[in-house]
Amino acid sequence: MSQLVLFAIDICAVALLVFGLYFPRHRRRDLVVAYLGVNIGVLAVASALSASNVGAGLGLGMALFGVLSIIRLRSTELDQHEVAYYFSALALGLLGALGTTAVWLNAGLMALIVLVMFLGDHRRLFRHYRHQILVLDTAMTDHVALVAHLEQLLHARVHAVNVQRLDLVNETTVVDVRYAITARGLTSAKAGVPTHTGARR
Repeated sequence: MSQLVLFAIDICAVALLVFGLYFPRHRRRDLVVAYLGVNIGVLAVASALSASNVGAGLGLGMALFGVLSIIRLRSTELDQHEVAYYFSALALGLLGALGTTAVWLNAGLMALIVLVMFLGDHRRLFRHYRHQILVLDTAMTDHVALVAHLEQLLHARVHAVNVQRLDLVNETTVVDVRYAITARGLTSAKAGVPTHTGARR
């Protein structure tokens, strides 16, 4: 009976994770079926393994977690937040499959996973911070001048700049920049003011 309760909790948790958090925030349909398939697949396989032998089932379940993770991460490029959702779906499946003496413990851990994803991926968390790779149509060798140019271009406070390529022949600079938008930048964005020329994103 407790196993059926865990199955139900897992299905509710992954539905909340995928349809309540991930899709409304990121709108990537192909990963919806991936998250659901991985969760239910892990739930089914780990349940069968744990029913045969608890100790071996636990070990095999964790091995399954690692193998599936490696295969999935090598199959296509994922953003970091998509990797986090992927591991969350896997963890929910394992928690739903591995029976314990206290159902509330597994249920609490599932709730903790969903809660952490809700908070960690919330739009209001560090919402002024951005990360972009820009191609500047000028070759800039002076780091201070480069930072000043980027801050003027982005209407932001630049926290880190990494020059990925400096082309003195074609007069271009490729930079990886991490920045926080200032109040002026937010006002310009809301007013629909176009960004400066001189960069491609």
